[in-house]
Amino acid sequence: MPALVLLGAQWGDEGKGKATDLLGGSVDYVVRYQGGNNAGHTVVVGDQKYALHLLPSGILSPGCTPVIGNGVVVDPSVLLSELSGLNERGVDTSKLLISGNAHIITPYNVTVDKVTERFLGKRKIGTTGRGIGPTYADKINRVGIRVQDLYDESILEQKVEAALDVKNQLLTKLYNRRAIAVGQVVEELLEYAEKIKPYVADTVLVLNQALEDDKVVLFEGGQGTLLDIDHGTYPFVTSSNPTAGGACTGAGVGPTKISRVIGILKAYTTRVGAGPFPTELFDEDGEALRRIGGERGVTTGRDRRCGWFDAVIARYATRVNGLTDFFLTKLDVLTGWEEIPVCVAYEIDGKRVEELPYSQSDFHHAKPVYETLPGWSEDITSAKSFSDLPKNAQNYVKALEEMSGAPISAIGVGPGRDETIEINSFL
Repeated sequence: MPALVLLGAQWGDEGKGKATDLLGGSVDYVVRYQGGNNAGHTVVVGDQKYALHLLPSGILSPGCTPVIGNGVVVDPSVLLSELSGLNERGVDTSKLLISGNAHIITPYNVTVDKVTERFLGKRKIGTTGRGIGPTYADKINRVGIRVQDLYDESILEQKVEAALDVKNQLLTKLYNRRAIAVGQVVEELLEYAEKIKPYVADTVLVLNQALEDDKVVLFEGGQGTLLDIDHGTYPFVTSSNPTAGGACTGAGVGPTKISRVIGILKAYTTRVGAGPFPTELFDEDGEALRRIGGERGVTTGRDRRCGWFDAVIARYATRVNGLTDFFLTKLDVLTGWEEIPVCVAYEIDGKRVEELPYSQSDFHHAKPVYETLPGWSEDITSAKSFSDLPKNAQNYVKALEEMSGAPISAIGVGPGRDETIEINSFL
């Protein structure tokens, strides 16, 4: 039962798309198990660049079946637009499977997300405004719309009406917005029903049967560990569980079926949106990392906040996910620095702390404690093996591995599909 989980070990945007695509040719199924179109993956194939938001990255790998699991929230308009865009570029999307238990992002979820964020003012979380959080809230409140509901008009109308009973009160009386008509929402959702019907399946059954048949299944997280609703930097987090445990609930497979958990680490650190970020840089180095690394959100278009590598966060990700391996990305971006600082601990109220503090207040006040490692100036994008890397680059990777608590089994040395050094096979 070769089941692997691939997830971000920082705040997201670590390069999961590249890693998933690298494995895609060797796996039979690639499964998104949480999040929605607030995630963004960039995959470079030859001279072609693909920006994926909702679809699993494995959709670009021939022979691989991409799956949207029950833990994902689906905006039908985004899904169809993304499928159309890939079809126009000659990508076969016919094998896609969507869980009938996945929840639908409705137009009113998007409206509520946007007006709530604006209402928060300075206290805003930094959401993408795509309705993700309100959809998960509806799911927990048991007023959500699932994909399967699109095929029973009577049930769909009852559920939309129940959801709008409260939401229209909020929109009109608190936010001074117009009420949303039940019929209008139902009509719009029904327009999508037949278009996505060919993809809808009992994905829990499909995936468990695949594992029983010794197929290789890769579970792909949408965001990073530090954005997990339970284990991230709450409240500046996403609305689901991108950590490894989320793969079990978000895809419907038992934990005993997971054989390997791979964390994606950027060779430095970035984050999008509000929230604490101990190693964030506000100087020329931060701007250089942003420019050289092309640090702009795939989904949001926002500049990413940039900082040096944080080993405290990496150790935390190893612990909460049970990581067996790391995939280190964007090592090439650090080429040219004479010295590279690495955060090895925090200083909080004058005390050295080497593990992530559980207190939100402590983390907000954490100051990075740095060790400096020698840099390198040689171009590494053509490196095919670890020994091809400059000695200082090798030492940097070894130091990060020792600090992070799990072996670094692959290294990204450029954006291209083939610009990867594989040290230990993931399969």
